Amino acid sequence: MLYFQFQFRDLRFLFKMLEFIGLACTSLCPVCIGIIIVTSLIVILADANLMLIVKSKCGKKIECLSGKVVWITGASSGIGEHIAYQLASVGCKLVLSARRKEELERVKQTCLKLGRSHLQDEDVLVLPMDVLDFDYHKKAVQSVLDHFKKIDILVNNAGKSQRAVWSEVQLDVDREIFEINVLGPVSLTQAVLPHMMERKQGHLVVMSSLAGILGVPGSRSYCGSKHAVHGYFDSLRTELGNNIDITLICPGPVFSNLFQHAATGKQGELVGRNMENSEKRMSTERCAYLSCVAIANRMYEVWVSQNPILFMTYITIFLPDVGKWLASKIGAKQFLKMREGK
Repeated sequence: MLYFQFQFRDLRFLFKMLEFIGLACTSLCPVCIGIIIVTSLIVILADANLMLIVKSKCGKKIECLSGKVVWITGASSGIGEHIAYQLASVGCKLVLSARRKEELERVKQTCLKLGRSHLQDEDVLVLPMDVLDFDYHKKAVQSVLDHFKKIDILVNNAGKSQRAVWSEVQLDVDREIFEINVLGPVSLTQAVLPHMMERKQGHLVVMSSLAGILGVPGSRSYCGSKHAVHGYFDSLRTELGNNIDITLICPGPVFSNLFQHAATGKQGELVGRNMENSEKRMSTERCAYLSCVAIANRMYEVWVSQNPILFMTYITIFLPDVGKWLASKIGAKQFLKMREGK
């Protein structure tokens, strides 16, 4: 069974999409109509892009990563924390990085419990680090190599969100978000890359967002930074060829503590609120699991989200003019409600 998270308030959206699909199919043969309808239903009901759903059922299992050395930034909370739990449970050796050492120690202890049949204390390295401390990145890489002798997978997960009207954002906020979300992963990747190139193997994973694909309102700094992430790492992928893999993971709305530390439009100001249980968001555990499936199968780019955001992504990629027209018709307020799980 596919993993569906569907609510009655989505029925109106579903019926509209089925009506649209039916009109598009009227001039096609019955077999084509059947294929389109079945595929469209999967797209509408699933919580990830079609290939990722297929890989989660028929592809390589997360267990194939057992014994790999995986370095996760932003591992003290949210998606990064739960990716660590997923990987620890299958026996990956972990490097946990974030600014808060005490939280990393907490995550480490949980990882050791989950991987108690696979992991010893020395198999989980706590390495406190600020992604903005660019000068420290090479030293951090050397610390990991001194401990584990290799780095198989780097998960660039650390990042910061932002919420504000476009015209009210200070340029300093753009600069801060860009440095955290873009230059941080770029700098750390550049420090790790020589090791992977020397070994002629490795896997670079970057936690992007569907905001890196869609023109999301109310988050110009965050949206712009995630678009930039795709440019940087798609460029690197073409340079590296086949020896080193790059996976871009693009979640939609996910439950986390994202808003607690999210920026606004003013320098130094935070949103500082918790998400509500009533919001329509994917669970952190589910997002982490799908992310690990993408890593295990060395996928190029995956989308992890419930609808209607996932459907909007398909339209934007495959029918860009229609996607932009649809976004303008939906309007910024309604788009924001969808994005915030309302």
